[in-house]
Amino acid sequence: MANNPAWLPGLVQISEYGGNWEKYLEAIYQIFRKDFLESQPVFRGSRVQAINPKRVQGKEATFWHIISEGKDEDERTPDFERCKRIRWSRAIIEKGEPEPVLKIWETSRGRETRVLLRLTFTDNDYLVVLVRHAGKIFLLTAYLLTWPNQKRKLQEEYEAFQKANAAL
Repeated sequence: MANNPAWLPGLVQISEYGGNWEKYLEAIYQIFRKDFLESQPVFRGSRVQAINPKRVQGKEATFWHIISEGKDEDERTPDFERCKRIRWSRAIIEKGEPEPVLKIWETSRGRETRVLLRLTFTDNDYLVVLVRHAGKIFLLTAYLLTWPNQKRKLQEEYEAFQKANAAL
């Protein structure tokens, strides 16, 4: 893709695996294992762990959250746009500091403090969601933003965070 930040890894296409879903699934799962289970990315000095060790279909629930969509853990649907960006989450987390195409802010959702890392460039708008809990940081999910209303709400939340922190 044109205009990718130099630090962002390339996409992992199913065509690289002959269009075979099982081979592709195993390949992207191995990337997830390497990036989040065998080692952990570091965000601003803290290791980021996969939040949900629960296994669904033999794989961690956090993996399914990154590559699929749906509310029911056992019935999520693979999303190929998420799948092919499997390497992006770690790269975005490790970048760790804002830049023109990367916005980073914190927000509260109930009792949770979430750290949102939003990558924006050309036709890509990708969000990585981390959770701070008990002095640790966990990866909750990551996905491509596609809905204009969703993008608008996140932009408003980011601007409110910026305004509140500018006053400090």
